[in-house]
Amino acid sequence: MDIERAVTRVLVVDDEESQRTALASMIGLWGYTVETASDGLEALEKVSSFVPHVLVTDLMMPRMNGQELLRRLKDQGGGPPAIVQTAFGNLETAVATIHDLDAFWFLEKPVQSQALRLLIERAAMQGRLAEHAERLERQLSYQGVLGEMVGASAAMREVFSLIQQVAPSRAAVLITGESGTGKELAARALHSLSPRRDAPFVAINCAAMPDTLMESELFGHEKGAFTGAIERHAGCFELAQNGTVLLDEIGDMPIATQSKLLRVLEDGRVRRLGGKSEVQLDVRVIAATNSPLDSAIREGRFREDLYYRLNVFPIPLPALRDRQEDIPLLAAALLADLNQKHSTRVTELSRDVEDRLCAYHWPGNVRELRNVLERGVIVANQGTLETAHLPPGFGGAPLPVSAATTDTGELRVPVGYTVEQTERALIELTLEHTRNNKTRAAEILGISQKTLFNKLKEYGAQGAGAD
Repeated sequence: MDIERAVTRVLVVDDEESQRTALASMIGLWGYTVETASDGLEALEKVSSFVPHVLVTDLMMPRMNGQELLRRLKDQGGGPPAIVQTAFGNLETAVATIHDLDAFWFLEKPVQSQALRLLIERAAMQGRLAEHAERLERQLSYQGVLGEMVGASAAMREVFSLIQQVAPSRAAVLITGESGTGKELAARALHSLSPRRDAPFVAINCAAMPDTLMESELFGHEKGAFTGAIERHAGCFELAQNGTVLLDEIGDMPIATQSKLLRVLEDGRVRRLGGKSEVQLDVRVIAATNSPLDSAIREGRFREDLYYRLNVFPIPLPALRDRQEDIPLLAAALLADLNQKHSTRVTELSRDVEDRLCAYHWPGNVRELRNVLERGVIVANQGTLETAHLPPGFGGAPLPVSAATTDTGELRVPVGYTVEQTERALIELTLEHTRNNKTRAAEILGISQKTLFNKLKEYGAQGAGAD
């Protein structure tokens, strides 16, 4: 038996016992949990305890008919998706019920079993999605949580609102924000709220992928397409069929690959490397970047037409320093997660630790906060996390670049800064000067792009997949 169907509850309402019993038996054989009611009044009594995902109801019944049942459920805040059965001659009433009372569908008697089975499957999916969205909305409203994202600040409430608005659609989404702000978490929350939530979510980091493997990872390849291709390989678009693909750090994708990606997005089809046929796609695309794409477009490193194709619905994520009121809430959620990960029992932060966390600039954003707390949890093991459990020298990191520079753009380093802190301040100042153009910043600093990328990863902490 399908597990998902076994937990999907169907309430059958019909005043004719033989039809009610036969219908319930048939639906039960399909794997659903079924209850019955002889009319609308009995159905209202059962709804409160049985809580059906789908309602299958006759239209004409004594005491309370199907129309009044749906009206009562609507007045109580809305019931489950309803499939209305109607005899010949009641078609006009059934259509009016669909229109006025938001019934899911109607079927004329005698009911065709295959049609009913298909409608129950679709209604159950709609019911589960509505239930899931309502649960997440309650969670967000009461706790400042959406999926694995945490925040009660105005900035995060705006982000949560944008995610909820765009999730049900098919629109492409571009998530922007500094490294460590939670771009992948936002993409996963968007996927979990969408009708594609039961299909795959596939993420690929364009910055961490060698150029030679990029096209194969995106589009797949056939056996023998190139040296080392010993078997057929499905790319991330095929793996995400009917689901969502996240193209993380899209700004680092090679320009040649960008043109092929644009064609896939426009045609809705993909051809594996070395392949002769195309695969039809049904995939929702989310892109993410930690650097402004407008400068990359001006410098010829990113295609403008691809940008407009991806930037249908932009969602900017705030830096942690711009929502410091969220830090206590974030810290509590991270402590719970880290205690489970390391089998520790750290219950709270000391007042001094909380003050230090709230006063810090957090250039590595939420990822850096997690790493600071993870170190503290491991050292403290249980009880209260104190300042002695924090990393040595925590809180002495560079000030915001604007406060550490002169009017001429020179870096002013206070006495007591370490070499590492000074290097970090210089890199951040240079990136601000180049508007986060890493190629130009590396040239000015006299280091390779790879070295700069590794430094930024080090500052933002380990685990690029958490972005």
